[in-house]
Amino acid sequence: MLSPLLPRRVRWPALPGLVTPELVTGPGHGRLASRCRFSHAARQAGSALLALVGLALASGAGATTLRVLVSSGPQVHLRVSVGGALQPWQVGVQGANLTLEGRDAGSPTLYLAPSPGSVVEIAGKAYRGGVLLRREGPGVQAINVVDLEDYLRGVVAAEMPASWPAAALAAQAVIARTYAASRIDPKKSYDTCATERCQVYGGVQAEHPATDAAIRATAGQVVAFAGQPAQTFFSSDSGGYVASSHEVWNTPLPYLIAQADPHSVSAGGPRASWELSVPLSRVQGVAADYGVRVGALRDVRVSRASDSGRVQELTFSGASGVERLAGAEAGGFMRALGAQSSRITLRVEEGALQVQGAGMGHGVGLSQYGALGMARAGHTHPQMLAFYYPGTNLSALAALRPEPGSPAQASGEAPWETRGAPLVAARMFLPSFPTRQVSE
Repeated sequence: MLSPLLPRRVRWPALPGLVTPELVTGPGHGRLASRCRFSHAARQAGSALLALVGLALASGAGATTLRVLVSSGPQVHLRVSVGGALQPWQVGVQGANLTLEGRDAGSPTLYLAPSPGSVVEIAGKAYRGGVLLRREGPGVQAINVVDLEDYLRGVVAAEMPASWPAAALAAQAVIARTYAASRIDPKKSYDTCATERCQVYGGVQAEHPATDAAIRATAGQVVAFAGQPAQTFFSSDSGGYVASSHEVWNTPLPYLIAQADPHSVSAGGPRASWELSVPLSRVQGVAADYGVRVGALRDVRVSRASDSGRVQELTFSGASGVERLAGAEAGGFMRALGAQSSRITLRVEEGALQVQGAGMGHGVGLSQYGALGMARAGHTHPQMLAFYYPGTNLSALAALRPEPGSPAQASGEAPWETRGAPLVAARMFLPSFPTRQVSE
């Protein structure tokens, strides 16, 4: 059952030298005031305002609104447009409510709606759309409430060089849109974050005409499977072999499979192959941090690898015995040594562990350098998506209905943390391999 409830509109306390626009207070102040609607489940949870701004309400017919956590801490610093001028605000917490410039704002949640053509500056970075401010424990969360297509303008150029071919940029736009759409869940306080933990979102400063064109050219397009947005994971470079979601996160999905990737090889990216030499003394110290104590270290080898050639178990041999690391711990160990991916071979030589590696990142889904290779060979973005997500189809977002609570609505936790679901970020690496932006 849907309801037309909306929070009432108020003005914040008058402060010397500060003019505040009309704002919306949070839960507990709702009145019948509009035909805008939000979910009954969210209303039951006492999250009327959060649900309201989480749905496609204010951006026009067919538009989709996204809530992006862009800043949090004891205080959040904003600059907003008031009467044509930028007005600085400092928002904090006092008791159960938010404060503005140290004064009680009378609510734990406040929403500043966007005005046409304006931006809001949050923690020194400019964003399109509005801002939702909410108390979270002892701190403040600043959540950018933004049209999905405007959000993509700050994402695609932050995730892929704008100088790359248009077809590759189009593929990146579609998978970024798919990821964001799969995260929308009105029952949560926000849909996604602005860091590598989710998708890198740089706001207005990250926008570029080339990536803007790719977003317009693919407007509304998403990768779909079984009528829902697919899990469009991607990484920088597969190293010549795409990994499956099963081998990386122990979560099999029929369209995230292990397969040879000649396109990444043909692109010749800077991390297509790489070498690393680490003194055994350092290897032994890092191993000890992971609980491996075998005395004087003599050898480290890959004792089990996945179908795509990625490490699943390491065996350490030393003067006092043999021990093993598997799964996330094996990945964490290699990252601590400086490895760029887990597609590696090892040998001990001249008092050092010699690592030969291929690729950068977890390797699941689209390889960005593979997309570059395909674009150079004349492939279109639908062909790229069909290769990296076999069995899916290109669909209009408006034709899909994401299901909150499904794997597409997984939490923002990393897959190796027990609190979260296994499939989360679009650029999540094998446990402990960090995301990095593709270089020009």
